[in-house]
Amino acid sequence: MRKKIYFKKAVTHICLVASISSCLLFASYNSLFAQEPQHSNKPPAHGNHWMAAAGKPISVSVGSMIFSQGGNAVDAASAMLAASATIWDTMGWGGETQALIHNPNTGEVHAINALGAAPSGATPEYFRNLNYITPPDYGPLAAVTPGTPGGLMVMLAEYGSMSLAQVLAPSIEMALGYPIEQIQAERIELDKQFLRIWPDTANIMLPNSNPANAREWAAPYPGQLFVQEDLHNTLSKLVEAEQTALANGASREEAIMAAYDRFYRGDIAEEIVRASRSSGGLFTMEDLDSWQVYIEEPVSTTYKDIEVFKLDSWSQGPVMLQMLNMLEGMDLQRMGYNSAEYIHTLYQVMNLTFADRDFYYGDPYFPPEEPIAGLLSKDYARDRAALIDPGRNQPDIAPGNPYPYQGDEPNPFLRHLESWEPNIQPGWDIARNDANPEPLTQPIEISESDGNGNVVSIMSHDEGFHAGTTSIQAADEEGWVVSITPSGAWMPAFVAGSTGMSLSQRMQSFELNEKRSPYNTLEPGKRPRATLTPSIALKDGEPYMAFSVQGGDGQEQWLLQFFLNIVEFGMDVQQATEAANFESYQLHSSFGDHYSQPGRIVLRTDMDTLVLRTLIRMGYELEFREKTSGPITAILFNLEYGTMTGGASDFGDDTALGF
Repeated sequence: MRKKIYFKKAVTHICLVASISSCLLFASYNSLFAQEPQHSNKPPAHGNHWMAAAGKPISVSVGSMIFSQGGNAVDAASAMLAASATIWDTMGWGGETQALIHNPNTGEVHAINALGAAPSGATPEYFRNLNYITPPDYGPLAAVTPGTPGGLMVMLAEYGSMSLAQVLAPSIEMALGYPIEQIQAERIELDKQFLRIWPDTANIMLPNSNPANAREWAAPYPGQLFVQEDLHNTLSKLVEAEQTALANGASREEAIMAAYDRFYRGDIAEEIVRASRSSGGLFTMEDLDSWQVYIEEPVSTTYKDIEVFKLDSWSQGPVMLQMLNMLEGMDLQRMGYNSAEYIHTLYQVMNLTFADRDFYYGDPYFPPEEPIAGLLSKDYARDRAALIDPGRNQPDIAPGNPYPYQGDEPNPFLRHLESWEPNIQPGWDIARNDANPEPLTQPIEISESDGNGNVVSIMSHDEGFHAGTTSIQAADEEGWVVSITPSGAWMPAFVAGSTGMSLSQRMQSFELNEKRSPYNTLEPGKRPRATLTPSIALKDGEPYMAFSVQGGDGQEQWLLQFFLNIVEFGMDVQQATEAANFESYQLHSSFGDHYSQPGRIVLRTDMDTLVLRTLIRMGYELEFREKTSGPITAILFNLEYGTMTGGASDFGDDTALGF
């Protein structure tokens, strides 16, 4: 099978020539008031008791129900997570969950690592023998251990106050039938030819399928009750295990973990393994039994007087911390919001930090240990930032060497670093070659079969770049704050037998080639580097901000700009979620083919012409979209008044609600 990628150069790229005098003006030009209206398109949400924000209104409604029943922010976030998985809000139950939690009792921020691991049979040699260049995008061979059920239960047991039965009650009811929204119904219909590959998936997802006419609408109709009886039964089994444990004298925490054991070691695990292996997957009972959720200490840095927390190097979270370290000493306010100098500076900082991500980030539980101390060193940031050419984009920027900044330990992969080359998408240079004045109107075809007629990838580069994920924020008046970016098990999904739960596709984020990403090379039991990146910021030791966004490799880029919109340019939280961001594709995609597209930048359509002319002279390939904020959700805390303000971008269906 072959995938077609279209480069609509005639439509999306502008060829303008800037005069020398125009270029001299860009340093002082500030397009804030040209691009951003005084008021946002959506109003911010306000509250002093609680705040909830999520990717869909129904998920936020579930969070408000839990708050009204006396739950804390962890209870509400857990219920919103369950609801988001039940409605397939870009992710499903068998995906992965990662969270940051501020504990007001200790003042600490805790990290939840519920990212799945590769099955015991998954090795680079196994996939190479199947003629794969990277692990597949979809199906049972793309799956890592289900993480969301375990992450939810551990988070709830450790930091929540409610029972699993209370938290899952809305989702159990929804699994018996909820009115599906149009965008999700259309997504299922779009993927029906792949969903039909797996009978258990088709039975759930295609209730209107007509065997006599495969072209007729097969997905649930928008507004139709979407029924998931198998999922209802699985969630009910978890509650049953909890209730049995409570009846036998278990504590709240012990009872929740009894449900955990049933999922990963009992009859639910047995069905996941049976269904996966019968369809060519690799899971064993030992894989599920040995997997565990880690409660970790997050990594952090300070930007001026703000302490920003992120997940460790098994996610891309430290990228934003590296970027903040580079930008801290720069006068961003002088450059001006979305001036050419500001955009160029941030783009180059992204180039430097994402090159480090692509090479150094991976599972810290597998040796050698990632050089996170060196990567987050302020001295390393200063020296990396000195490499920026203020006049042009640098398409061939390479990873740095952070090891000298954390002691005498030698770089174990120095040989790969010295020979490192970017993995540029084939045909990309042809598509953007200025020597060829004719626009590219024909698709560049990239082989996407494994040589045996099996589908390896059905996502375009852009679909992979933004794959999966939703976002959840919750906070209460006691000071509990939660930021979650759950993901995985998105459409088209492989449902594991009678569990009603689809499995993750995160295996594709591994590399099979050690030279390109030595810390993220596939090994059995290893977690792939994830793009998922919840965020919490403290000021004077108190919660200041909780924020996250869905969107694959775009996440850290959008969140950096959101953060700076508030801290440097004085926007309120809703303005900052809607503001005009830009997006770089110069990094290696974390999905599918792992390609880079150097110089490609996406901007909002109303960008100032003077800025565009300057960027073109700097070597950028410009594209435009009506909205570029990304679907950000956030909570901003007013430390003076003791209140909370919620923001949710108008990019999609994201919603914030407070009381």
